Amino acid sequence: MTYQPPFDLTPTIVNQISAIAGLVERLDGSPLTTSPQLRKQNRIRTIQGTLAIEGNSLTLDQITAILNGQRVLGHPREISEVQGAIRAYEALPTWSPTSGQDLLMAHRLLMADILTNPGKLRTGGVGIYKGTQVSHVAPPAKLVPQLIDDLLNWLATTDHHPLITSSVFHYELEFIHPFVDGNGRMGRLWQTLILGQWHDLFYLLPIESLIKDQQDRYYQALEEADRAAASTCFIEFMLDIIRSTLSQPSAPSNFLSDQVSDQVSDQVRQLLSLMDDRYWSAQELMAHLSLTHKPTFRKNYLNPALKAGFVVMQYPESPRSPKQRYKKAQASLG
Repeated sequence: MTYQPPFDLTPTIVNQISAIAGLVERLDGSPLTTSPQLRKQNRIRTIQGTLAIEGNSLTLDQITAILNGQRVLGHPREISEVQGAIRAYEALPTWSPTSGQDLLMAHRLLMADILTNPGKLRTGGVGIYKGTQVSHVAPPAKLVPQLIDDLLNWLATTDHHPLITSSVFHYELEFIHPFVDGNGRMGRLWQTLILGQWHDLFYLLPIESLIKDQQDRYYQALEEADRAAASTCFIEFMLDIIRSTLSQPSAPSNFLSDQVSDQVSDQVRQLLSLMDDRYWSAQELMAHLSLTHKPTFRKNYLNPALKAGFVVMQYPESPRSPKQRYKKAQASLG
């Protein structure tokens, strides 16, 4: 008999899926998908978020430095966790969410410098503690290989929407707890993979960062699902997180303001504050900014805004056209 993870399709779940699908369609082509700077910043937030949930104390600036190959002062284990997460998220789009080999490879990359046996299923019992109390006892180790096979087979054959299957897989992996360590970050990583296979926008969104901000609710949803012996409430929680990630004004405008506020100059903010949906000539923008020196305007205002994806050209195929005009991108700062 084919394994079927227990959950119910509630009106809340159906409504959330409809809303999320609409938001995904609306965000196609936004600066979130076109700006390399934003993609990098989101990756950093993703890594910081998923590791902070597990107690890693490294900051966004420190993770940025590690990603750039710079030396960082910090606990060696925490630095290794960041390096492992960088490797795993870089390789993420190359894996199949239904492959057991890829699941083990992901764990190997994620935990390579932390565990003595990364990429291996656990061979002993494990419990999850909340303070001094055991909040969850995982299934016996002898059952883990079959449980993982059953879960992957279900994922490969189910007709449910990826928004549902990714959340179910996330919960079920936490319940099985197949690894000695790294189960939480693996569950979040694999949900991102399943969602990214549905729409590559999800490779760019720092959903893990929002989970970190709602960490108490995250653990509460896991515990409630355990008590109910069904992942319904966890699905509803994750869909709420995903919708919040995508919804206006948090996506992408808040992502832009939150993630790149330290990277955007006051001049760029000033430029964006006066622009709207219509196209502006460089002369009009300079006049509103009380500027007369065009090279300064381009160097300090226009070019950084174009590079970050906050401003778009009317004629991108002819950047130097004398008719060139500019407008604020579909979603931008301010």
